[in-house]
Amino acid sequence: MEKYFDMAISLTMVYAPKLALAIITLVIGLWIIGMVTKLFVKALVASKTDATLVPFLKSLISWTLKVLLFISVASMVGIATTSFVAVLGAAGLAVGLALQGSLANFAGGVLLLVFRPYKIGDLIESQGQLGIVKEIQIFNTILTTFQNQTVILPNSAVSSNAITNVTANGTVRVDMEIGISYDSNIADAKKVILDAVAKNDKVLKDPACAVGVNALADSSVNLLVMPWCNTDDYWDVYFGVREDIKNALDEANISIPFPQRDVHIINEA
Repeated sequence: MEKYFDMAISLTMVYAPKLALAIITLVIGLWIIGMVTKLFVKALVASKTDATLVPFLKSLISWTLKVLLFISVASMVGIATTSFVAVLGAAGLAVGLALQGSLANFAGGVLLLVFRPYKIGDLIESQGQLGIVKEIQIFNTILTTFQNQTVILPNSAVSSNAITNVTANGTVRVDMEIGISYDSNIADAKKVILDAVAKNDKVLKDPACAVGVNALADSSVNLLVMPWCNTDDYWDVYFGVREDIKNALDEANISIPFPQRDVHIINEA
């Protein structure tokens, strides 16, 4: 019994200072990491870094520093860090194989946050979904559609496929096709349409609206009307200009024809 007691005292004398130093290092290290993280966030905010990127970078630097701190503390206690890192690597490999889809989404989220093809508040179309970006998370992008529905898109799919950012350039062209009858004068119809478009105060004067023949269809001559507006006014122009054009064409007695078919009756009697 005395032998074990002496051994315990000996081990305590050897490891107690190391353990105390490791605990002190851990506490001070966590405090320093907290301060460094706060300063890092303040620097990002001062440099006007995208608000979407700040939380991700904060988490990344915080966890990186904490992992390095824990490895250092383990080394101070006497744990072989080489084997410790090897175990972490093996565990990371196993987790990575099990979570391939999630890691792909994580990698996609990193790409989106770094290259920023869109930001919060942008109107985008991706994966057949059109909506306003509400949130860019590490694994998913959250959209709000015009029907006030929430759409969750995996970042791996978004980052590896086409993205249409409607609001990126500040202005957008609103294309609309208007059909007139073959009996109508195209020049008169274009003038009536341009006058109607010009009366809408949300349509930009520069670039100017253009109207051209888009198709000679079965029942109508289809004119493509191309007004420009600020992205925030897209839907007002989309609906309002169509109504203005319809009313203006009615006043000018220019008809928008219904589908027509010629029927030939052959009397074989």
